[in-house]
Amino acid sequence: MCQVYDAACKKSIAMIDHGTECYSTYMTVILWAFGVAVALELLMEWVRPVWRLRKWLAPVCMLLTAFASGGIALWRPNVFSVLIGFIGLYRVFNYLRLVEARMHERYLYLATRRTGLVLLGLQAAVGAGWLAWERWHESGSVWTLATLVMLGAAAALLASTLRSLNRTAWPQISGHLSDQELPTVSVAIPARNETEDLEQCLQSVIASDYPKLEILVLDDCSQIKRTPEIIRSFAHDGVRFVQGDEPSDTWLPKNQAYDKLVREASGEYIVFAGVDVRFGRDSLRQLMTLLIRKNKVMASILPWRHEQAERRFALPQAMRYFWELMPPRRLFNRPPVLSTCLVIKKEAVTHAGGFVAVARSITPEAFFARKLIATDGYSFMRASLASGIESSKASREQLETAVRTRYPQLHRRPENVVLLSLLMTGALLLPFVLAIGGFWLPIGGLAQALAALACALLIAAYWLMTTATRTGSRWFGLVGLPLGVMYDIGMQHYSMWQYEFSTVEWKGRNVCIPAMHVIPHLPKLND
Repeated sequence: MCQVYDAACKKSIAMIDHGTECYSTYMTVILWAFGVAVALELLMEWVRPVWRLRKWLAPVCMLLTAFASGGIALWRPNVFSVLIGFIGLYRVFNYLRLVEARMHERYLYLATRRTGLVLLGLQAAVGAGWLAWERWHESGSVWTLATLVMLGAAAALLASTLRSLNRTAWPQISGHLSDQELPTVSVAIPARNETEDLEQCLQSVIASDYPKLEILVLDDCSQIKRTPEIIRSFAHDGVRFVQGDEPSDTWLPKNQAYDKLVREASGEYIVFAGVDVRFGRDSLRQLMTLLIRKNKVMASILPWRHEQAERRFALPQAMRYFWELMPPRRLFNRPPVLSTCLVIKKEAVTHAGGFVAVARSITPEAFFARKLIATDGYSFMRASLASGIESSKASREQLETAVRTRYPQLHRRPENVVLLSLLMTGALLLPFVLAIGGFWLPIGGLAQALAALACALLIAAYWLMTTATRTGSRWFGLVGLPLGVMYDIGMQHYSMWQYEFSTVEWKGRNVCIPAMHVIPHLPKLND
């Protein structure tokens, strides 16, 4: 009996030793793969002769990084190992940029090197956090500290939202300026392939009682014949037709259209409006009265949502307004902006370098706003019902706008997508996970209570924003934040993929070409 027991013990020990040996070999292979991938990447980034071999070395790095990152995640599945694997996917994405090589070589070299270094740093930081967690995670104070940070972030977001909504509310006007005091205004409308929306927009502008008004409509080489016909049909009402030029590879078509409209405009102020904007009879008079009295030279207007769209929850618009109105943007010299309805003094455009200075920018209005906010010359205002400035953009157009603007807003950098996704998950989603999952997770009652309080503050901030911007019903504003955050994270990645490896179209044109410095490997543009 003892002999049998001894034999079983020896067999068990042998199996454990064999398992330990296999485990050690497995980890050695993973670490070697990780190290070789890092070494090859650094050589490509810093040694120019090796850079020329990138199309052969990048696929090797892709395979090694995918194997190593996935292996670490499978070795000990936890938050830290999964994060390392998650960041590894972005490193693979960065190598794929090298293989595709859709950007000019110098831009590609600088962009991929910067992204690679940041991602490596992130993986190292997660690894350091993992080691710290292994040492101190048994202390219940870790979860309490984490939820306190979340609560502080939620409180700061609520305070920022309240301040922003207060500052951007449409002011009460006590009497308009007289006709003599009002400046000359040019309403400039770029149009491409537009029909009913363009007609309704022009009808609302023509009905304006503004005394010193010029109306310009630029036909941006429309493929639909009816668009120029509509513009010309309003000639007897004073609408001036401006023929757009074929877009240059060095310009985004919209910015080129704006540039020509500025050169054609004769007014002291220029009101740029999308075709989805509608003006009331005295809207322009109210707007210019506000600008003159507030001593502003530029303003972005968030239009009142049209009554037909009031009850529909516009998720893309809600998250767009989330980023414009809720974070403390002014602390970073990033004032809220919108291009839907924009008024600016012509002299200010010229003084800032004109649209030539932002020829490739997806959001050129942000450039002028940053210039003018330094001298308190810029304002962002939410139109009221009394202002008469309305808009009702279709859901499809909202999605197209989100795809077109989201990645450029992050400066077309994959590392920014990673960082923002992690930040949003930790600050806006994790409190909900802990508040609900705290009934099963061993985080402690205090941490769960703090997480629940953070959720309440986040919901309050989001509800205030959606109610003020009329982007959804009141009840949906109470439950829509987690859905909106997940949508926005998905949109960031979809927009990134489209810009890097596919096409992003606006009004039938691919805007990737000037925006991403792309070399000609894309489908031909529509005639």
